[in-house]
Amino acid sequence: MSELRWDPLKFRWVIIATERGRRPGDFEIPKEEKKLKVCPFCYGQEEKTPKEVFAVRRDGSLPNTPGWKVRVVPNRFPALSSEAELRREGIGLFDRVEGVGAHEVVIETPHHEKSLGDLDPEDIFLVLLAYRERIRALQQDPRIRYILVFKNHRAEAGASLSHSHSQIIATPVMPFIVRQELIAAKEHFSRKERCIFCDIIKNEQLLGHRVVADMDHFFIWAPYASCFPFETWLFPKRHCHDFAKLDDDELFELAKAMKAMLYGMKHVLNDPPYNFVLHTSPVTSKRPGKPGYWGTIEYDFHWHIELIPRLTHIAGFEWGSGFYINPTPPELAAESLKEVVASIF
Repeated sequence: MSELRWDPLKFRWVIIATERGRRPGDFEIPKEEKKLKVCPFCYGQEEKTPKEVFAVRRDGSLPNTPGWKVRVVPNRFPALSSEAELRREGIGLFDRVEGVGAHEVVIETPHHEKSLGDLDPEDIFLVLLAYRERIRALQQDPRIRYILVFKNHRAEAGASLSHSHSQIIATPVMPFIVRQELIAAKEHFSRKERCIFCDIIKNEQLLGHRVVADMDHFFIWAPYASCFPFETWLFPKRHCHDFAKLDDDELFELAKAMKAMLYGMKHVLNDPPYNFVLHTSPVTSKRPGKPGYWGTIEYDFHWHIELIPRLTHIAGFEWGSGFYINPTPPELAAESLKEVVASIF
């Protein structure tokens, strides 16, 4: 029978519709991609993007020319702009904040036909390095409250270009979903003086049937209340609230874990469209009126990556109720992914 499961991090119910149970081969995933005659993210097309703000380059290559391995540029059509002046206004019940922030594109590889999961760990490490360095730079802007790294893989997941890339958006307000996680983590810590994410790792290790990979430094699992089929999360085993605090050795271990997770998803589900998001600590600079707002975040929050294949669609029930219906139990998803992921360790 179907069952409702409560997500203690997102504060929401999910319906695990076991009677609709769908295995990897049950999902039909279209393969058609829109192709451009000239891709602005390829070698030799650097003038078609704004000037880079960060790059990993071969020795001797000049900025904004070929010779890069990873390149970060401002989005040509940004959702938010660093040029805006921060103003907060309110009229009755309605609040308004000027569109201050940043919107950047991380071009993950010069190879047009390769996806992030196709890259070697050494190359994925360079992408993660770009994330870390740009987060560190954006954290210095006192107007910024949160920095979100995310990836849309293929058009069905929101990618406008097929060349492998991810994005970074920095916002002057806290995103609602992240705020829910922060509240859940803070409340759990205030009651138990333990990190809720660390507790989840221990609980799932004990149960075992939702574990995708239990590596030396990282833990990959299918969440108990997964909203979507084959939703997969990655946690660092070492408690750390801020992704930007990782050193190079930790980034390389993460690159190996990312390779395993993306490889498993690609081979089990035949290269599905997906989104992933990196949830890390908000910018913790003190704010007027809230000097101790993030006083325990170093202890209660735990950065992590959420990977969501786009195999089903959100419809009227989900929008109207806030419930999600997942036709693939996470236990089945973990079972399907585990063997493939283990094969590349």
